[in-house]
Amino acid sequence: MESARPHPRGRAGRLMLAAALVAAGGTAVVTAATTAAPARAAAVLNDSEVTANLWEWNWSSVSAACTDHLGPAGYGAVQVAPPQESVSLPTSPDGVHPWFEVYQPVSYKLDSRFGNRQQFAAMVTACHAAGVRVYVDAVVNHMAGTNNPAGTRGYAGTEFSGYSYPAVPYGSGDFHRPGDNCPTGGGISDWNNEAQVTSCELLSLSDLYTEKDAVRTRIAAYLNDLIGLGVDGFRVDAVKHVRKDDFAAILGKLDDTVAEGRRPYVAQEIFDGASNPALQARAFTGNGDVLDFAYAKGIRSAFQGSVAALANVANWNLDASSANVFAMVTNHDLERDGVVLSYKNGTDYVLANYFALAYPHGKPSVYDSFTWSDRNQSPPHDGTGRVTDTVCGAAWTCLSRTTGIKGMVGWANAARPVKTVSDFTTVTSNVIGFHRGDRAWIGINDSGSATTATFATGLADGRYCDVISGVATATGCTGTTVTVSGGRATVTVPANDAVAVHVGARPGTNPSPTASPTGSPTDRVATTFTVAATPAAGQDVYVVGSVPELGSWSPANAVKLAAQGGGSYRATVDLPRSSNLEYKFVKVTTGGAVTWESGANRTLTTPAAGTYAVTETFRGDTVTSTVAATFAVTATTAYGQNVFVVGNVPALGGWNPAAAVPLSPATYPVWRATVELPPNTAVEYKYVKKNPDGSVTWESGANRTFTTPAGGTRTATDTWR
Repeated sequence: MESARPHPRGRAGRLMLAAALVAAGGTAVVTAATTAAPARAAAVLNDSEVTANLWEWNWSSVSAACTDHLGPAGYGAVQVAPPQESVSLPTSPDGVHPWFEVYQPVSYKLDSRFGNRQQFAAMVTACHAAGVRVYVDAVVNHMAGTNNPAGTRGYAGTEFSGYSYPAVPYGSGDFHRPGDNCPTGGGISDWNNEAQVTSCELLSLSDLYTEKDAVRTRIAAYLNDLIGLGVDGFRVDAVKHVRKDDFAAILGKLDDTVAEGRRPYVAQEIFDGASNPALQARAFTGNGDVLDFAYAKGIRSAFQGSVAALANVANWNLDASSANVFAMVTNHDLERDGVVLSYKNGTDYVLANYFALAYPHGKPSVYDSFTWSDRNQSPPHDGTGRVTDTVCGAAWTCLSRTTGIKGMVGWANAARPVKTVSDFTTVTSNVIGFHRGDRAWIGINDSGSATTATFATGLADGRYCDVISGVATATGCTGTTVTVSGGRATVTVPANDAVAVHVGARPGTNPSPTASPTGSPTDRVATTFTVAATPAAGQDVYVVGSVPELGSWSPANAVKLAAQGGGSYRATVDLPRSSNLEYKFVKVTTGGAVTWESGANRTLTTPAAGTYAVTETFRGDTVTSTVAATFAVTATTAYGQNVFVVGNVPALGGWNPAAAVPLSPATYPVWRATVELPPNTAVEYKYVKKNPDGSVTWESGANRTFTTPAGGTRTATDTWR
């Protein structure tokens, strides 16, 4: 959407610049001649965090993609372009029907250049039937540009003017105006001034007065209309330009999703570049996930330099922590700015997508759209500006449906329980390999020559199918076969290519690429054992049990659990379905000495199909854990202020206000956040308010104190002093 300064496009103040923002959404009860019934979801949606971003594909093309490719490959969601009615610009200084039309809403009717309400509802139904959630690009910060030519109409024929949108309805009082919260003549001149950024017009777009409950209610009504049709979440455009408490209030008005009965997923677009902490992505995570622009830029730097630098991702200055990130290699704004990789970068771009699907940072996405030679170019369209069906090839990119990317979606799903990377191996500056616990391994070669090397894979011994070059079948692998012995494999990684294997793709298993709504019959159930344990030096952790697959109670034949980091150990074992069995965890030294956990045998019953997981603590151990500490403070704020907590431990910023933890205003005037703190630790803390000019106001009085318990949770309920 926006950036710290307008994108250069010739005329800096032009309305068309505003459209470079990314958003979709709106407000108001939708009126349509014909209503569409709410979409019916599949009984089970794919258990995956991977999203295919099919940007500016029409609804019939998205439907086909879900049915034929995304669902069977195991994608968790598809992101679609703004569905509301937008301006139609058949003639403009930036060409015929430039792509950014759709980010200038004129009503909340679901009648756009991608299709009508019935076609949208049918798309959601088709995607759910394939096991794929639907996330909508939502425009909630603004309506259309105030400088559109007189007589400009929407795709459904709706009339509007600068601050009048009768189809919603919005009138003059529903928008920020100069002197009315906006401290400038109308535009944003200081991109680090929170009052300007949230209450002035972004590149001439009419800025909604989201402090008003009537405006919030209309926006929520639009989003709830989409939820009623089955939409599962939102990518929210330009939300940095909406006050955090305003957006929290809008979210509080939303319904639960139809398919799963949960809160809608939210990914917020917070362009990077601000030096004011209140306008940086980390400050917005109280309202949902954020897009990580820094991660995408770092990936570009590595693949256009040395991929060995990817060993240091954990030390990069990223936009937010992994748990709060919607990760990407590119999107429509950034690829046009040239600051990230795109389809124009060939194999670098493909390999970067393999890496992003393999590396445990955020919820990964794969981007597909139309090819372009001019940054404002329209997607392929008919004579009315409506987008035509996607035909993969010269006009449209379809990376999401290639063998390698589909294989890596399955890889990501298989590796998902393990949130850490192990044995990161740098063969050369442009050949690397790593694994995710005992679940999956990948090798990436960003050089012009094939490379053969031996890698630690973390996998059990046996044969595996490379999911980049083919798939597993009942009789073998259609691509390369990788053999693991002693946990290691010698692999030739082709030039400008990758090799990737995981526990769900082995010859003879003929698995589905990932979890899917149906699955295929098997006489085995993949059972994952996870245990928190503190082995001594020279000890490893195993699981042993009553069935041959668990060693028939012989520690010499027990299954070794791979270290996951943080005192966690895990292994996945194929066990007979519908079976009752007993098991225990043991520690074994290199010399064979066995330490059994205390207590009675553990028991489990495997299900008739699917997968099964147990998570335990080694009995007789003292396991170090963290304490989930919730801070809740009642504090009233002036416009532009935000509340943080800062304290004496690193997790609370070490008394540095710049590293303080932002609190969410979702339940204003109570501000909240939950922080993982070390157990049995004396904690001192205070609350601070950060002001729009960057200054910090400390609460009065002595430092607040408490001592964290040995485990569990702890809540501090306070009032600002």
